[in-house]
Amino acid sequence: MTLSRRAALHLIAQGATLTAASRALDLTGQTAVNPASPLLTRTIPSSNEKLPVIGLGTWQTFDVGDTPAETIPLEEVLKAFVDLGGKLIDSSPMYGRSEEVAGNLASKLKLHDKLFIATKVWTSGKAAGIQQMESSAAKLKAPRMDLMQVHNLVDVQTHLETLQSWKSEGRIRYIGVTHYHAGSHDAVARVLTKHPIDFVQINYSVGERDAEKRLLPLARERGIAVVVNRPFAGGELIRRLSKQPVPSWAADADCQTWAQLLLKFVISHPSITCAIPATSKVNHLRDNMAAGAGRLPDENLRAKIAAEALR
Repeated sequence: MTLSRRAALHLIAQGATLTAASRALDLTGQTAVNPASPLLTRTIPSSNEKLPVIGLGTWQTFDVGDTPAETIPLEEVLKAFVDLGGKLIDSSPMYGRSEEVAGNLASKLKLHDKLFIATKVWTSGKAAGIQQMESSAAKLKAPRMDLMQVHNLVDVQTHLETLQSWKSEGRIRYIGVTHYHAGSHDAVARVLTKHPIDFVQINYSVGERDAEKRLLPLARERGIAVVVNRPFAGGELIRRLSKQPVPSWAADADCQTWAQLLLKFVISHPSITCAIPATSKVNHLRDNMAAGAGRLPDENLRAKIAAEALR
C-alpha cells in the first residue's frame, strides 16, 4: 500500500496528538520521533558535539510581521521542532525579519538553551561585518552564537579574521561559510582548504548533486560539518512528486512520504551533518522530522530514490 503526501501527513498529525509521556528519549535526552525510532544524530568533526540530522531553515517562512495570525503558526512549528528533538535553526540578515521573529519566539518559549542557533554575515568591510553580526545576535537574543557563517563568501577573508578572534574570545562557538551556487564550489573548496572552518552550508538534493563531485569528499577529508539547504530543490521536487504515489519500497527506509524519502536521500550521505528544510506548517515540520528517525537508505536504495524522483 502507498500513501500520498496528504494522507501520510494526516496520519502523522494524528500521531502528534500523543502525550509527551508516550515519546521516547535517546541517550542524550532528546525527544525521539516515536518510541521505536530515536532521532538520528551526526557528530560535528571539530568538536565531537552531536547534532540531530534534521534542522530548521527560516528563509521566507519566518519573514513575517508581528500579528498573531502570522506568528502563532511559527510558534507551533518551533515548539514542535524542539519537542521532536530538533536543535539547529538557521537564519541570515538577508532573510528579512526571520532573525527577529525566530529570536522573539525562542525567547517567548524559553528555548534558547535547547537550540543550536546559526546565522550569517552578509556585507563587506570589517566594521560593517561586526555591526551586522552584533545586530543579528541581538535580534536572535543569543548571548553567544553557536554558528556564524560568511554568507556566499562575501568579503570572506575579512570576516573570517573577525570570526577567528570572536571564537577565541568565546563570542561564537563555530565558524562556517556558505554558498548557494554550484558555480562557486571551486571558490568554496579553496576556503575550506586554506582556513580552519567548522561548517560549510551548501545546496544538496536529489535534483542538485554537484556537491558530490568535490565539496562533500573535501569536507569529509578535512573534518568539516556540512549543513544542507534546499533539500527539496526549493520545493519544486515536492510539488511535482506530490502528484504521484510513494513507492512501496519506501518502507525499506521507514518512509511514508516523498518528503521523508527526499530528506533521507540527503542525510544518508556520509558527509552530511544536518539538513535544514524550511516550513511554516507544523504538519510539514512533523513530516520532515520523521525523516530523521529509523533506517537510512543504502547506496542501492539511494539510487532508486533518485531514479524514481527524477523520472
